[in-house]
Amino acid sequence: MKKGVNIIVNVVLFAIIVVLAMQVIKSIQAPIKFNKEQKMRETKVVERLIDIRNAEVLYKNANNKYTDNFDTLIKFCQIAEIPIVNIIPDPTDTTFTRTINDTIGYVAVMDSIKGRRENFNINDIRFVPFSNPQQKFELEAGTISRNGIDIPVFEARTPYEVYLATPGEAFTEKEWNQRRDNAKAEKESINRYAGLKVGSMEEASTDGNWEKL
Repeated sequence: MKKGVNIIVNVVLFAIIVVLAMQVIKSIQAPIKFNKEQKMRETKVVERLIDIRNAEVLYKNANNKYTDNFDTLIKFCQIAEIPIVNIIPDPTDTTFTRTINDTIGYVAVMDSIKGRRENFNINDIRFVPFSNPQQKFELEAGTISRNGIDIPVFEARTPYEVYLATPGEAFTEKEWNQRRDNAKAEKESINRYAGLKVGSMEEASTDGNWEKL
């Protein structure tokens, strides 16, 4: 009888040890899996922010300002063309400071934005990948004053809560939200934007925050 009890106790203890070991392994793997999923999603979000930046820069080159309207930006990309300019030194200039600029053709803005990607849809640049329900990037444009000069600026952004809204595989909603909230709190503790953005409404910059230290 005593031997049978000992066997049962050992089995129960072994089961407890296995469960605890699994919990330890899970606690170690969870942040690794979260970071991997976050990085994968952010790669796609960054790709779209770069498309927005490229479109905004071309729009500004043509209109001397940025736009905060995706419909306007997308229509511009669909119909506008960029001049191809051949720049050569002015042969009559002995100071070698003047050039002759000759427009030799045009290329569609759409081709410049699209590149060699297949199944590219310019209408999608407004939407944040992995947002559920689907949401748009926040887009602002305006000017800032520097030394009495108005400088055009723009900013496109999206927070963690949008592209990290739905749990990754192997996460419960509670576990996922806790990981996301921890990542957000970590960014905010060092005064960093908890999300991804490109451009700035406070400085003349077209950098993305993923490109900055």
